[in-house]
Amino acid sequence: MYSFELKKADSVANAVALLAQTGGKPLAGGQSLVAAMKLRLAQPGTLVDLSGISELRGIRKEGDHLVIGAMTRHAEVAASKDVQATIPALAALAEGIGDRQVRNMGTLGGALGNNDPAADYPAAVLGLGATVNTNKRKIAADDFFKGMYETALAADEIITSVSFPAPKKAAYAKFAQPASRFALVGVFVAQTAGGVRVAVTGAASGVFRAKPIEDALAKSFGADAAKAVKMSASGLNNDIHGSAEYRSHLISVLASRAVSAAG
Repeated sequence: MYSFELKKADSVANAVALLAQTGGKPLAGGQSLVAAMKLRLAQPGTLVDLSGISELRGIRKEGDHLVIGAMTRHAEVAASKDVQATIPALAALAEGIGDRQVRNMGTLGGALGNNDPAADYPAAVLGLGATVNTNKRKIAADDFFKGMYETALAADEIITSVSFPAPKKAAYAKFAQPASRFALVGVFVAQTAGGVRVAVTGAASGVFRAKPIEDALAKSFGADAAKAVKMSASGLNNDIHGSAEYRSHLISVLASRAVSAAG
């Protein structure tokens, strides 16, 4: 790995100032960024370490919402009694991310800021219609994800927390790539106050909503209704792990499984 400078931030304001001064990148859990740096796919001259910022960690209930700090580890989300009671689908999703090391180091904010096209958390955020809070504004899930490794975040903007509304029902079903545990296809289904939302990860260049399945489930929230939808393979990934047609088939199958799991 090439040389770089590491700066530790002790507050959100300090982190933002350091990023502006150095043009560096924020370091959360480092599970994706450090690996990319080792492969020289990312070469930041400066990393701003967010691990010492206590205000970015923690889980709390605010009315019918769960607010989870950006530096909260996946394992903490999975083990949280509040998450298990309010949005059990989110706890289950966090428990299925990567391996034990990844879950104990990786963070919610890091996963969302990186926006890997096969990551699990983007499906939960989009599927639940969550709100991403930053040091500058609130961003609706539908406006946050912009494409492969792209988000609505500005260069001087960091995620501080995510606000998840409690759904009526929700579940996540994933067909995992065996080596990486990333989603070959993952589908998050939720019955929310605003209607049915179905978010798909792993199948394309970024997370997206499956509107045909949403429409079918809005008429009849049942596993058969989801499975009957024939998703288009246009624009889906086609690689050694699976063809676009295979992924389109998996979307409907996994949506059906998620509906069954949601109850």
